[in-house]
Amino acid sequence: MTTALFVSQLLNGLQLGVILFLVAAGLTLVFGVMDFINLAHGVQYMLGAYLVAVLTAWTGSFAAGLLLGLVGALVLGFVLEVLVFRHLTRRDHLEQVLGTFGVILIVTELVRILFGSAPLAFPTPAVFAGSVTLLPGLNYPVWRLVILVVGLAVAVLLWYLVNRTRLGMLVRAGSTHPETVSALGVDIDRLFLVVFAFGAMLAGLAGAMAGPLVSVEPTMGDRILIVAFVVVVIGGIGSIKGAFVSALVVGLVDTLGRAFAPDLLKVLVGKSAAAAAGPALSSMLIYLLMAVVLSVRPSGLFGGRSA
Repeated sequence: MTTALFVSQLLNGLQLGVILFLVAAGLTLVFGVMDFINLAHGVQYMLGAYLVAVLTAWTGSFAAGLLLGLVGALVLGFVLEVLVFRHLTRRDHLEQVLGTFGVILIVTELVRILFGSAPLAFPTPAVFAGSVTLLPGLNYPVWRLVILVVGLAVAVLLWYLVNRTRLGMLVRAGSTHPETVSALGVDIDRLFLVVFAFGAMLAGLAGAMAGPLVSVEPTMGDRILIVAFVVVVIGGIGSIKGAFVSALVVGLVDTLGRAFAPDLLKVLVGKSAAAAAGPALSSMLIYLLMAVVLSVRPSGLFGGRSA
């Protein structure tokens, strides 16, 4: 293992963590504030990737495509909340799971009808194509560095919104004492609508950032949703700080585990056993991490009363 390889995988892990944070931040806000289990959050991630890819091709500009795509993701969040999710927020969790699973099936099939099952072309924006030399022998893609910068900027913005604005105060209060906030004259349904739509836009931004790196196809949201739930559980439900820290840890553990766990096993158990067990073990690491964290802190690393 060379230094360049290790640094490259370390940056890949941080980049994956940033993508997970963008997805998990909206998920933990919706779960923490609305007590709503939204299995369709992965669909919103997928729709963001499709919207930005299509609008970029239509306008010929990634900046315009990204802006219009995020607005489209926000609008779709409003529409889904008003038409579907608002009617599920006061139902039990089983009905929420069933209802949002139905949304997954319907939206995924609609996308498949409109665009087909084949992956949609989403090239890296020309201005961010290429790579930069970080170390001797390490040329790292510019687009992955852009993802890191965008993720950190969003994390700072979310921290400011949640902790330094009146809307953030209402969100924090609504997550623990919705009846009291409502009694003070705040429209809880409108607050929930804003939170849900903002979460949908964050998921759409994650899809737009990941689009040039992954296959943009109708089921792309299913894969990241499970890992995003792991991030939320480890970090603590309703905690943005927990989602950020947990996302980076999960991204690093998953990436470094897949890259180096098989080689480390060869030292302990031999090549043949490592070849058989290495891939399975590396894919289990984040779930083992979740089990360890929950055994020590059942409410997650930063879980509080709302958790």
